[in-house]
Amino acid sequence: MATIEKINVEKKLQTFIDLNHGHDLVTSKSVKTIEVDGSKIKIKLELGYPAKTYINVLQTNLKQHLQTLAGITQVDIDVNVKIVSHAVQQALKPHPNIKNIIAVASGKGGVGKSTTAVNLALALASEGATVGILDADIYGPSIPTMLGLQGYPMSEDNKTMMPKIAYGIQTMSIGYLIDADQPMIWRGPMVTNALLQLLRDTNWKDVDYLVIDLPPGTGDIQLTLSQQIPVSGAVIVTTPQDIALVDAQRGLGMFEKVNVPILGIVENMSMHICSQCGHEEAIFGEGGGIAMSKKNQVDLLGALPLDINIRKSVDVGKPTLVSDPDGRTAQIYREIARKTAARLALKGKDFSTRFPKIIVQNT
Repeated sequence: MATIEKINVEKKLQTFIDLNHGHDLVTSKSVKTIEVDGSKIKIKLELGYPAKTYINVLQTNLKQHLQTLAGITQVDIDVNVKIVSHAVQQALKPHPNIKNIIAVASGKGGVGKSTTAVNLALALASEGATVGILDADIYGPSIPTMLGLQGYPMSEDNKTMMPKIAYGIQTMSIGYLIDADQPMIWRGPMVTNALLQLLRDTNWKDVDYLVIDLPPGTGDIQLTLSQQIPVSGAVIVTTPQDIALVDAQRGLGMFEKVNVPILGIVENMSMHICSQCGHEEAIFGEGGGIAMSKKNQVDLLGALPLDINIRKSVDVGKPTLVSDPDGRTAQIYREIARKTAARLALKGKDFSTRFPKIIVQNT
């Protein structure tokens, strides 16, 4: 019987690509230990992103991959998930109760950004993460409607607010604090202060990912986010339409200028599928998201269809991940969520909490 060498197992692992981030298991530092006992091997993996629905697939595919090595009779694979804080903009530190903040942005309205943000948050939670979502659209908050929530948030100390909970995720929005038909006639400084208060005065609890649903454009809210809120990465939502791509490009450029990593692009409304006959038609054009990703050398995280059920589900407060969790669209959202978190896991980690505070005193 051929002797199995540990180095050969490691080389084999270097040829197995994790489709969620596009790198092999060794380069991505997912391999923690390799044990060889005669013809048996045992491998411990540690993923830096939530992958509840992917772990069994990973184990099955990796076992088949390794069993092509001569002499192997048994392969055991143990997969663990560990989500850590990642680096944010210089001079800022991660929020003490939030490991990572992911901004979801678009250059213009009407591209389905809020719907994508809500389903992304729910998909991350369904993959095993502790998730929150912050509605940063002060003028037009939509998260309460999409999650079927209303009413004022509770406060245990009369100073801070408890996040409202929907479908297992923590949420906060200015929409909980005002009447539904009350217009927000505020100037820029009031809007930015409101955003900071919503973030800082909410008692977020051990959040792995806080998804921030940004308003469209590159105005005061976006500037405040880039300068005062510790963001780990951003996701750009667009449609294939040329005018949407032009505006999305501006949003992408803004994050690049303030050194916030772009985790990828989501192409929404990529294809309309007729509910009556099944005919497919690219009514907003096609290939725009791919072209934009290639131009900017960022990943296309996924493409979502123009589906009436996506709209109907958020209108009644039951997003796709809730109303049809086993459907194809929910599967696409989960794939986008895993890819988003996996690409963030490859980014630099935050080590600020590892360094002790130095206090200089007169003696």
